[in-house]
Amino acid sequence: MGKNANEQRFSNRTLCALSSLMFHWDIISWKSVEEKVKKLQMRIAKAVKERRYGKVNALQWIVTHSWYGRLLAVKRVTSNKGKRTAGVDGIRWKSSKSKMQAAKMLTRKSYAPLPLRRIYIPKSNGSRRALGIPTMYDRAMQALYALALQPVAETTADPNSYGFRIGRSCADAIGQCFTALSRKHSSRWVIEGDIKGCFDAISHQWMLQNIPLDKKILKAWLKAGYMENGVYFSTIAGTPQGGIISPLLANMVLDGLEKRCTEVFGENPNCVARRKAKVHVIRYADDFIITGNSKELLENKIMPVIKSFLKERGLSLSEEKTKITNVDSGFDFLSQHIRKFKDKLIIKPSKKAIKSVVNKTGEIIKAHRGKNAYELIERLNPVIRGWSNYHRHIFAHKTFSSVDTCIFHNIRKWARRSHNNKTLRWIREKYYTNHLGWNWWFHGSRKDSKGKKETLYLVRMAQIKTFNHPKIRGEANPFDPKYKIYFEERKMRNKTAGLTKQLD
Repeated sequence: MGKNANEQRFSNRTLCALSSLMFHWDIISWKSVEEKVKKLQMRIAKAVKERRYGKVNALQWIVTHSWYGRLLAVKRVTSNKGKRTAGVDGIRWKSSKSKMQAAKMLTRKSYAPLPLRRIYIPKSNGSRRALGIPTMYDRAMQALYALALQPVAETTADPNSYGFRIGRSCADAIGQCFTALSRKHSSRWVIEGDIKGCFDAISHQWMLQNIPLDKKILKAWLKAGYMENGVYFSTIAGTPQGGIISPLLANMVLDGLEKRCTEVFGENPNCVARRKAKVHVIRYADDFIITGNSKELLENKIMPVIKSFLKERGLSLSEEKTKITNVDSGFDFLSQHIRKFKDKLIIKPSKKAIKSVVNKTGEIIKAHRGKNAYELIERLNPVIRGWSNYHRHIFAHKTFSSVDTCIFHNIRKWARRSHNNKTLRWIREKYYTNHLGWNWWFHGSRKDSKGKKETLYLVRMAQIKTFNHPKIRGEANPFDPKYKIYFEERKMRNKTAGLTKQLD
């Protein structure tokens, strides 16, 4: 009897020790947490596929009330780029203790979100885009409910929707453009779609009726309003840009556009009329293009369908920016210029994108006058590497060389301005060297904390290898077990190519 009592006491102490470990943020096994949540998400996706919507609601409730879900939600908002930006309450979760307390506090009971903090960021055309910044607590609640909504969204999404989705990227959208337009007998006409103020105009009523999420929570977010210059403003439409769940909601609002457009010619995908129409919908968030075999077909059949679809959701097309274009004339999509020369489709960086990177690197170089070369290179390299990685899967060799030339001339001006009393030979010996078989390679050096010399070389776009990006399968679902190996192989391949950040 005494032995059993001792064993019971030992077991209780062990359980207490294990449970206390779960309340220490820094030693949580995040792999285990993610696996627990992923299993529930896979069950949700399966229930959606089987149209067992009662089961979907029950599983969503389990995810949003689970300890693992709450931990993962707090981790997401405290490890992304917005972790340093506070909402109207000015609170940020920095310490491990505050993060753990936040996970414990996440609850639906008596939940009332605070208004968003309105800020503005500049757009490329000179105007400003409004962003609504929720509080950390509201962001964590959004992240928590997004965990429950994402399996539904992925299972019901359009096959050729690529924006803000797991394992999909702009590269996949451009890959689908190539598939739809590259053949000799492919369609020659394209609708360049632009939705007028998409995030700001989505109907609240439509979302509350059609988004499979807790209606009380969803309504509270949509009606939270925002604060600007100390004044409160209510919201009657739209989902604010800046919220974690907003891209997911916007995607679900626009899902169904592809099916609506293609079913104009019959529900059977193999019917002759549907094949002859050559209608393909390619969407990245609220940017989309629709192909067709004639201008008249796009004007008279497809355009009315798009307008009707958007009107149901409180949206409309921008008359100024939406147009029908011939592929032979070329068009821009996702910062790429797509054009057909006779029967050959060429995709390369758009002029706007080239001008943007040249201007940005020029501004960085100008801002670093009087500073050492190491600091300049440290600031330039992420910009050059990021831009070239984005465009490396298309015909970009010539563009990379021309951008390298522009950067080279701007740096040479920087060097001569910094040392206006030195000769060109002196400047070359100080800042340029032969590297990887290239002459005139710009570099800089500094001493680290131990006094050891560190050398940093400027990234050259011409050294970035271009390759054909393998487009993701349209029907691939990250929450479907049969695609598990497929996504793991893609992730490994993208990691090897240095694109994991872009595609995850």
